[in-house]
Order: sequence, then C-alpha cells, then structure tokens
Amino acid sequence: MASTKFTPLHDRILVRRLEEGESIRGGIIIPDTAKEKPQEGEVIAVGKGKSNDEGKVFPLDVKAGDTILFGKYSGTEIKLDNEEFLIMREEEVLGIVKK
Repeated sequence: MASTKFTPLHDRILVRRLEEGESIRGGIIIPDTAKEKPQEGEVIAVGKGKSNDEGKVFPLDVKAGDTILFGKYSGTEIKLDNEEFLIMREEEVLGIVKK
C-alpha cells in the first residue's frame, strides 16, 4: 500500500491494475513487453462525487475495494511511491466484478 495519501477529486477514482497470470500460448511464454495490460483493477480511493449546476453532489457507484473492468485506453497512468496506478472518471468504468 502506498504511504502517500491521495484523494481523487469529484468523480475520479484511483485504481491499481490487477496483474494477470503468466500467459502461455501453444507452449510459448509471452514476454512482458508483448503482453496487453490488464483491464481489471482494484479501486483504491474515490472522490466525493459529481456535482450538478445547483451544487448537489451525487455519490459514486464504485467504492474503495471494488474490483472493476475498464476499457483498454481508459484513465491516466501515474506513479505514487514507485507503484503504478490509474486515475479515471467513473464513467470510464465498464462494470463492477462480483466474485
């Protein structure tokens, strides 16, 4: 866990990508540089929500600890305490994974 405290603003969320297992296709191990980045992640922190013109805040549907699916090119990659995260808007989240 990062020692830096980070709180996203408005309807943004902080996500840690969940690493997939090692890919083996037809007996060939795919190197890390050729692998696609996972599209599944764990929500680490969420903003307070989106506000309308009247100032009313609508809370987010996702919460810290949720496992989510997102698009391939969603979010902005950042580095906090030498760990990679994504910051994205809630509207970029495709769904919440229940296990």
